[in-house]
Amino acid sequence: MSESDWDTVTVLRKKPQKSSQLKSEQAVNQARRSGLQVETSSKWAATNKQHGTSLNTAKLDRETEELKHEKVTVDVGRLIQKGRQSKGWTQKDLATHINEKPQVIQEYEQGKAVPNQNVLGKIERAIGLRLRGKDKGQPLQPPGSKKK
Repeated sequence: MSESDWDTVTVLRKKPQKSSQLKSEQAVNQARRSGLQVETSSKWAATNKQHGTSLNTAKLDRETEELKHEKVTVDVGRLIQKGRQSKGWTQKDLATHINEKPQVIQEYEQGKAVPNQNVLGKIERAIGLRLRGKDKGQPLQPPGSKKK
């Protein structure tokens, strides 16, 4: 080992400034003081999209009705209840059978649920009654058999 290895000097430098730091007012003023050329350009026709009003906002303002989601009708709720009770099931039994929460069945039976076609289809198959279309309450046709 030679002595020159001990004489190595490490120089720590400041990291170069990021572009966002160069744009700050402080950085611009410092550049002006040191005599560097500073180019400024204003953005042309810039808008703040986050707070701009869209056509939909004006349309909603003009709308006077209170808009609500369509709910399941009470007669569908009664049909579900009738079909479930004919099989001797509780709401929980039906829910377990179609892999949904008991609360979902409760909301459908009370007419509070927003209709979901997948859930309605599963309930139809489980209780064997039609819940959609013009023949509500009719027994569900087994798959593959056609009406004549």
